[in-house]
Amino acid sequence: MHVAVYGRNLKPGTTPYVAQFFELLKAKGISYTVNRPFYKHLLSDHSLTIDDSTFTKKKEITTAIDFVFSLGGDGTILDTVSWIGDKEIPVVGINFGRLGFLASISINDIEDSLNAIINGKHVIDRRNLIQLESNKKLFGNTSFALNEFTVQRVETSSMITVHTYLNGQHLNSYWADGLIVSTATGSTGYSLSCGGPVIYPNSKNFVITPVAPHNLNVRPMVVPDDVELRLQVEGRSKRFLASLDSRNKTIDASFELKLKKASFQAHLVRLSSSNFVNAIREKLLWGEDLRN
Repeated sequence: MHVAVYGRNLKPGTTPYVAQFFELLKAKGISYTVNRPFYKHLLSDHSLTIDDSTFTKKKEITTAIDFVFSLGGDGTILDTVSWIGDKEIPVVGINFGRLGFLASISINDIEDSLNAIINGKHVIDRRNLIQLESNKKLFGNTSFALNEFTVQRVETSSMITVHTYLNGQHLNSYWADGLIVSTATGSTGYSLSCGGPVIYPNSKNFVITPVAPHNLNVRPMVVPDDVELRLQVEGRSKRFLASLDSRNKTIDASFELKLKKASFQAHLVRLSSSNFVNAIREKLLWGEDLRN
């Protein structure tokens, strides 16, 4: 088995778990290559001695790699997916972060999780992505997102207007601080914090969620993900912020934005013993009596 390892800066207290992870890879005969900036971070900040096989370019992540291990939180998973692109290599998320909807494997379960993956006792969840098209160059070859696309105001003085069209038909002109179009996977992210619904991950939907809308009768809307959404943004400000997951670009009113389902998917690995229902009950404390 050959795997790639991607990560960002980890807290010093996680050093024993990171060391255990690489020791287990070696003990189980799993060869690996590490993202170069992460490799340097592990050597300098965690004083780890690991194999010096590294990668620096996205094209070096090929289908010859069996799994990509993402060490971090959900944000690291999003970065990992952007590196993999349309190769659909399975991603294993080990949660060194906080909430961990996507990075679902605990750092306390690293050995058991590796054994389960080696023995095929895992499930691959195929998650739909959202694709952005624009009349001007925007986000290059990573114009897709696992969680959401967002357009927001840059300045704090005034709201913006987002004219939204569904399959060419005018849906609404949102007067708000911004607008989120999320995938089912992203429904538990930014959209949820703005009042959007929780959507089961393999449901084929997008969620359109306004950010602080001016009209209180405007509510989030669930639509099929086989539609095309077109957005035109205007406002007193000349600049707006467009985001795909954690990647941001400044745009102006001349940008024409189209959103649709991507032609490829993200493949996320979870253990056979875990599922989405257990995750939301645990992460969102559903069924817990918090009055004590």
